[in-house]
Amino acid sequence: EVQLVESGGGSVQDGGSLRLSCTASGITSDDFDMGWYRQTKGTECELISRINSDGTTYYEDSMKGRFTISQDNAKTTVYLQMNGLKPEDTGVFYCAALVPRFLRPPGSSFPWAGFSYWGQGTQGPVSS
Repeated sequence: EVQLVESGGGSVQDGGSLRLSCTASGITSDDFDMGWYRQTKGTECELISRINSDGTTYYEDSMKGRFTISQDNAKTTVYLQMNGLKPEDTGVFYCAALVPRFLRPPGSSFPWAGFSYWGQGTQGPVSS
């Protein structure tokens, strides 16, 4: 059974730091593009950061220079280090494992049903 479990959210002061963790089981995360998403409205999510199977990374513009995505040596856990947090960084965060882009149908988009695994979500930073 494939499971992605997020953790690490909590209250943090303005300008503080927090680290989200996503522990994967049943898959080798090195074979997937691993992403952090934040819920916007309804079932829609926005991409916050992603580390691809080839090691390349992506960051949403407002998070560049403040957030860092990484993996542990065993490729079992993906982290999102969040520094310089702002009130607008709050929200529910989801971890996702995506089949590498070239294996997904051309033109496909969120949530890539059948080509992805998603965690249950976790409350991210909460302003205090």
